[in-house]
Amino acid sequence: MYPFKKNVIDSSSSDFTIPRNDSAIFRLSGGIKIPTVSTGELGEFDYANFDAFKDYLKQTYPLIFERTENYLVNGYGLVFILKGSNPTLEPILFLSHMDVVPSGNAQVKNSDEHIFRPDDIPMSSVEEIAKEWDYGPFSGAVANGRIYGRGALDMKGMLFSLLESMTNLIKEDFIPQRDIYLAFGFDEEVGGRRGAVKIAENFKQKGLRFDAVYDEGGVILEKGSVPGVNSDVALIGCAEKGFLSAKIKVRGLGGHSSTPPLESAIGKAAVIMQRLEENQMKPTITPLIQNFFDDIGDAMSFPSKLAIANRWLLKPLLFSQLTKNNSTNALIRTTTALTMMKGSDGTNVLSPEVEFVVNFRLLPGNTIEDVKEHIDKATRGFDVEIEEIDNTREASAISPNDSKAYKMIETGIKNIYPNVLTVPYLTLGGTDAYKYQIVSNNIYRFIPLKINNSEQQSIHSTNEYISIENYMKMIYYFEYIMRNYN
Repeated sequence: MYPFKKNVIDSSSSDFTIPRNDSAIFRLSGGIKIPTVSTGELGEFDYANFDAFKDYLKQTYPLIFERTENYLVNGYGLVFILKGSNPTLEPILFLSHMDVVPSGNAQVKNSDEHIFRPDDIPMSSVEEIAKEWDYGPFSGAVANGRIYGRGALDMKGMLFSLLESMTNLIKEDFIPQRDIYLAFGFDEEVGGRRGAVKIAENFKQKGLRFDAVYDEGGVILEKGSVPGVNSDVALIGCAEKGFLSAKIKVRGLGGHSSTPPLESAIGKAAVIMQRLEENQMKPTITPLIQNFFDDIGDAMSFPSKLAIANRWLLKPLLFSQLTKNNSTNALIRTTTALTMMKGSDGTNVLSPEVEFVVNFRLLPGNTIEDVKEHIDKATRGFDVEIEEIDNTREASAISPNDSKAYKMIETGIKNIYPNVLTVPYLTLGGTDAYKYQIVSNNIYRFIPLKINNSEQQSIHSTNEYISIENYMKMIYYFEYIMRNYN
C-alpha cells in the first residue's frame, strides 16, 4: 500500500519516490504482450487477441471482477462500477482503451529472447516487430528502469494503472461517496465508433450524468520542453480539436507526355495545394488559450510576460511569433496538412484525374462548415470533386478550469510533483473523451506522465516505453483522485 498523503504537500517539497511494485509491473508487462492492434476497418480486427486480453484481465484482477458491477458493451467495451455510499451524487468516470497501433516491420536491436507471448496468441501476430526497437514491441520487456512495448504509453499504462488503483481501494474495503466508473474502449485508434461511442450511448440511455470524466491527452513536459518556460509544465486538456479530411479529385486533360496540355491535372492540383498552404484559416486566441497564456506567463521571461500581458496591443507581433512554431501554431488556428497524393502510374502518362488528401484539425470556434467554405474558395475555378473521408467531427466543447474536477487534477499533480506548473490546454490529437460530451460537461484529458521530447515522440513510433517511476506515480495519482474526490 502506498504512503498516502491526505492533503496537498507543501510546494517547497521535492518530488517524492514511490516504492517499486514488481507485481504491478509484471501485470502491465503481461498485458503488453497481447497484440490488441486496431487498424483499418473494424471487420479486419483480430478479435482473438481482444478475447485473450479480456481473459487476461479477468485472471489478473479477480477482485475487480468480483467486487464491482461490470458488463460488456458491444461485445468488447468494458465497464466497471465501484459503488459509492451516496447515490444522489453524480459519479466520476475514468477512460482508457485496449487497442494499440501497429508496430511496423523490421528488426529488433537486441536478442529476441525478450519476445514473449501467451500460448494462445498466434506467433504471426507477435512477429510484426518494428524498426529500431530495443526490445520486441509486444515483448513487455522490463529493463533499464522501463517497461517496453506498444501501448506502454498509449494507453495500456493508463488502463492497468486504473485497475491497480481500484484494486488497492477494494483491498481496503474503501467505499467512496460517489460511484466510480471505469470504461475501456477497444477501437480508439480507428475512431472509437464501436467502443467509446456505444459506451457513452449506454450511459446516456441509463440517464447517467458524470461530475467528471478523465481521459488521456495532456502530460507533464520536462523543464526545457516548452521554449521560454523555466519549469516542468502539466498540460491539462480542457478541449480537443476537431477533424476533417477531404479527398480532392482534380480533373484535366490526360494523354501522352510527348504532347502535354498547357495545364495538366497535376498542375491544377498543385495550384490548389499551394492556395491551401499559403492561405490558411486565420489564427485566433480562444478563451482556453488565453487562460493557458495567463497561467504559463508567470514562468516566462520578462519580454514574453510583457507580450502576453499586452497581447491585444501586440497582436500582430504575437501571431507572427506563434505561427512560426509548429506546436504553437496548432494552438491558435485550424491547421492544414497535405497528407496523400495520387496521379499517373507511368513516367510518360498524363493522368486525366489527380487526387490528394488534405487534413484539417479544427480549432474550437471554427466549424466543419467554415472549413468546407475554405476548401470551396481554394478550389474555385477548377473542375473538382470533394469527398470527406475518415471521421469528420466538430471541435469539442471547452470544459471549465475552475470546476471541482479540474481542481482535483491540480491537487493530484501537486501531490507527486509539487513544483510543477499546471495550465489548461488544448489537446491537439483526438481522444475517446469527445464521445462523452453527451453525459458530462466536465471532461479533462491528462495523464501524469513526466516525459521528455524523445519519450513523447515514441508514442505511435518506435521503441515505446514507460518508465517504472512514471507507472508507479500514475497508479498513485489515480488512486489519490478516486480516494479524495469527496
